[in-house]
Amino acid sequence: MNMAWQMTQLLLLVSVATAWGAQSRTPGARRDLLNVCTDAKHHKTKPGPEDKLHDQCIPWRKNACCSHNTSQELHKDPSLLYNFNLDHCGKIEPACQRHFIQDNCLYECSPNLGPWIQEVNQSWRKERFLDVPLCKEDCQQWWEDCRTSYTCKSNWHKGWDWSSGSNKCPAGATCRTFETYFPTPAALCEGIWSRSYKLSNYNRGSGRCIQMWFDPAQGNPNEEVARFYALAMSAGAMPHGIGLLLLSLVPMLHLWLLS
Repeated sequence: MNMAWQMTQLLLLVSVATAWGAQSRTPGARRDLLNVCTDAKHHKTKPGPEDKLHDQCIPWRKNACCSHNTSQELHKDPSLLYNFNLDHCGKIEPACQRHFIQDNCLYECSPNLGPWIQEVNQSWRKERFLDVPLCKEDCQQWWEDCRTSYTCKSNWHKGWDWSSGSNKCPAGATCRTFETYFPTPAALCEGIWSRSYKLSNYNRGSGRCIQMWFDPAQGNPNEEVARFYALAMSAGAMPHGIGLLLLSLVPMLHLWLLS
């Protein structure tokens, strides 16, 4: 059997899996898993080229869910996007701040988070992502670079004092080092945004975890990761035998995409 015929069969199975998965998900759930934008406050409706993305958001300029203005504003502290102040317990270290900027770029700009998007009932967004498998090195370096900076909370999604218009530490909260509130890399990555991320056991380049930042000259590695998990989710919704067959063909798809 030649390679062209094998690829034809593989793509047919992937199409069947995607269609089946879309029909099998619960009513109201996100149906599109690939190349999609989160339905939230500053996101574009559909991803597309943005040649003038700013600084840490540049990796997404070929296909982005954020605009130039959004990418520029999220580099400020505090940013007018959400009036969130990173320096609520004094100036954080520049290396630590860079991780939060990259985190914001991923949140606002990435079209590769579809497999983890969930509906929410919040005034400022209709969707969020949950348990995105963040590459081990990204989480560990984030923690290392922030451990000596200061904060007063272990969950930054809620519980702030917004009476001044921007976030301040709530009454009774004490400013301590990040390492006090987040004793491990997992505590930081999984806890700070209410499980937006999940610490992955996989490394960068594995095709199994999302990189918070990447070298755009090498392409976007998160596209492959999103395809893998979208296929796995679709296969999981199919009859057992077909699902297993699809998952067994994932390595072949990976090699074909690389070629």
